[in-house]
Amino acid sequence: MFDPAGFIEESVGALKAEVRGKALIAASGGVDSTVAAVLASRALGASLLAVFVDTGLMRKGEVADVDRTLKEMNVRHKIVDARDAFLAALKGVEDPEKKRAIIGAKFIEIFEREAKPFGAEWLVQGTIAPDWIESGGQLRDRIKTHHNVAGLPEVMRLKLAEPLRDLYKDEVRKVARALGLRVAERQPFPGPALAVRCLGEVTPEKVEIVRGACAVVEEEIVLLPIRSVGVHGDVRVYGWTVAVRAIESVDGMSGRYARIPHEVLDRISVRITNEMPNVNRVVYDVTNKPPATIEWE
Repeated sequence: MFDPAGFIEESVGALKAEVRGKALIAASGGVDSTVAAVLASRALGASLLAVFVDTGLMRKGEVADVDRTLKEMNVRHKIVDARDAFLAALKGVEDPEKKRAIIGAKFIEIFEREAKPFGAEWLVQGTIAPDWIESGGQLRDRIKTHHNVAGLPEVMRLKLAEPLRDLYKDEVRKVARALGLRVAERQPFPGPALAVRCLGEVTPEKVEIVRGACAVVEEEIVLLPIRSVGVHGDVRVYGWTVAVRAIESVDGMSGRYARIPHEVLDRISVRITNEMPNVNRVVYDVTNKPPATIEWE
């Protein structure tokens, strides 16, 4: 049986032994990276700097929430505003694998830049087992490129440390509870963020639609790259379609779609279409994993 307290002690000791000198940790505010940040902070103290990159693709209120969480856990951190850089790098890109690769490379570019003034030679990541398995680890077929695994550039100056590499999502949550983290039950959010919930090219308009939809319901939501006919008042209009996707999963490797009551789906649909006038259709995805992945891209 998995022992979270034992894992915490073992991981802190392993990080102390592995990471010599200073290190950055990629902080996203999710449960994986926050657990890794707390473990690394306990191991390295003032030799660790957590870096949160505001890509412009985050959920509503994410930057302030991450700042508060890391302060609560006494983790030294810095927030980097890279919104313009990420949106510019993604302009015109439609292929999801290319988007993930671009995002992974851009993250590393920023981390390596931030590492210089801090004097860091290491990068700590909250990579977990499903990330490298789905990216094609251990001779498996690649299901999708995780930006923090196969999405990394081939040449990196920073050395990687991944204390959660062998854990699954349910185990990471147990560690988070043992650490007393309020993000322990937080809804999973993809590393490439809203870029993979906007099918096709990422545009500011699409990002704002999906961000607003996520604020209505903290579930898996993607924006379909199509417009459909709708009616506003007595006027025939074309508007965006939002797909709501909610998955029940223990380990992140497989799952079934959540059987949300129709009255709840009705409230979600009414709120999204009322609060975002450029959306006129809401659909619910009822596909399990497998055959589908959790995210559409």
